[in-house]
Amino acid sequence: MPITDKDILFEDNHLIAVNKRAGDIVQIDDTGDEPLDEQVKKYIAAKYNKPNGAFLGVVHRLDRPVSGVILFAKTSKALERINLMFKSREMKKTYWAVVRNRPQPTEGNLVHWLVKNSQKNVTKAHDKEVAGSQRAELNYKLIGELNGYYLIEVDPITGRPHQIRVQLSTLDCPIVGDNKYGYPRGSLLKSICLHAQKLQFIHPVKKEPVTIFASLPQDGFWERFEGF
Repeated sequence: MPITDKDILFEDNHLIAVNKRAGDIVQIDDTGDEPLDEQVKKYIAAKYNKPNGAFLGVVHRLDRPVSGVILFAKTSKALERINLMFKSREMKKTYWAVVRNRPQPTEGNLVHWLVKNSQKNVTKAHDKEVAGSQRAELNYKLIGELNGYYLIEVDPITGRPHQIRVQLSTLDCPIVGDNKYGYPRGSLLKSICLHAQKLQFIHPVKKEPVTIFASLPQDGFWERFEGF
């Protein structure tokens, strides 16, 4: 499904943010499916009548089954500056996750050392540093409960592959639909209940504060958590 105006969360001359649908890939992989960055390039080229195509820089990624706000750079200057901001942790990201087990404790800070198996595309969390590991840290808190489901807000401090998914699983709180990390069954929608809900940063060119919100997916499940 191509990108349309309703998918755009923020756009100016330097940046464009999209509300990613669960199931979309951000960049090309071996599936051959059209990636989100190509969809956004086509959207910009059509909107601004650029027959030779449009520049677009990928600055961060979301796992394929994850939905929510994702930011791209429309100029090389913005790309360079945004990349530095991500590396220096100047981008504040907020996620919502739905789980079936009540987290104990209901809020806290998690620190692990993660090792990714690229062949199996799975990450393992360790309590102590091991060979080849990367330090991962996040803050979380329980913000709602509905019909046996628990809504957790997560603020990742680092950005590691599958970080939120594997770290919440260490609390015995695998994300709904995420059978890769301990939920008993996968989702028929090829999604997991993890949503990049908000992104906050200082604009790399205008030097103004920017806050971008991504509305929850309208998939028959997430709607029940609107208003939390």
